[in-house]
Parts: sequence; structure tokens; C-alpha cells
Amino acid sequence: MIKDEALVAQLQRDYRQASLSPRVRALLDYADKLTRTPWDMQRGDLRPLREAGLSDRDILDLNLIVSYYAYVNRIADGLGVPLEDWWGEQATPHDAR
Repeated sequence: MIKDEALVAQLQRDYRQASLSPRVRALLDYADKLTRTPWDMQRGDLRPLREAGLSDRDILDLNLIVSYYAYVNRIADGLGVPLEDWWGEQATPHDAR
């Protein structure tokens, strides 16, 4: 759990502007690209992860977590599943049903 509320707010606005370690930045860059433009992923996208010290197993875990999250959300969106009440103001206008 992150206790730095300013960092949390910055991550929510734009993680690229936050003060992050190279390892965390590499993780977020990979997750962002895999989420937004999975068709653009290339073998070279793994280089920053390896340079940040991630093992093949770490990279596989990252890929599986990001991919599963996208998969489950597409199922829910496709079935019109409403967000839980606890999402409250965290939901974007697109998510509001």
C-alpha cells in the first residue's frame, strides 16, 4: 500500500510525471503499452524490463497480470456488468453505467 498521497495522485493523473525508480517506470511503461496498444508490442519492449533487473519469470508475471486484468474488464464491459459501489468517484465517465 502506498502511503504517499501526493504520489498516488500523481500516478492517477500521469505516472510519467511521477518520481519513480527505473524499475517501476519500466513496469508501468510495459503495462501501459500492453493495455493501450497490444498490437504494437515487440520483442524490444522487454529490453527495459531486463535492464531494470526483471527476470523472465518476473516479465511473464507482469504480462499475465496486465493481460488478465484487461481480459476480465472486457468480459464485464461486454456483459454490461455495473461497477461496484465502492468505486465511487474513481470511475471515469465511460465507466459510469
